Amino acid sequence: MNTPAHMILGMAAFGKRDRTGVTMAAAAGGFAPDLSLFVMVGVSVYVLGIDPRQVFGQLFYSEEWQRVFAIDNSFFLWGLVLAAGWWWRRAALSAFAASGLLHVVFDFLLHNGDARMHFWPLSTWKFASPVSYWDSRFFGDIVGPLELIGALALCVWMLWRFRGWVLRGLVVVLGAAEVASSHIWHQLF
Repeated sequence: MNTPAHMILGMAAFGKRDRTGVTMAAAAGGFAPDLSLFVMVGVSVYVLGIDPRQVFGQLFYSEEWQRVFAIDNSFFLWGLVLAAGWWWRRAALSAFAASGLLHVVFDFLLHNGDARMHFWPLSTWKFASPVSYWDSRFFGDIVGPLELIGALALCVWMLWRFRGWVLRGLVVVLGAAEVASSHIWHQLF
């Protein structure tokens, strides 16, 4: 799934109607497993001047980058953070961790050749899903539009559900980002 869709799903699943902080934490949790990707791509493309096709075609799959992705996409690490949120009875931490864990579950199910080591540190094994959210060789031309429709439907529901302008504004921005990002893979590949 595209990062905005993860954030939308996390907000919809774990956000609270009258608790902006908890809902923002859920949005942040939906983003967190992709933070390292954004930082490494941003530095590579905008600071080091590396062509995006080389970044996504070679660096992304390098052993060094995959080790970083293993950390922020680990079921075990996200499970520990969720357990800490429950143990300390911190709603925002729990929403953050649950959203991050939901993100990695969907990544597990929707990544083929770009799969992560979700069972790190116990294993470096990668599950190559038969379904991809972007790669047309693995039904990406079906899954991608379904993702977009689902994310936008959740946005409409959250616009009705959330009353505050901060959360409604975030929903609109994330919906627009999802529309924009749903086309990026077709341009890069």
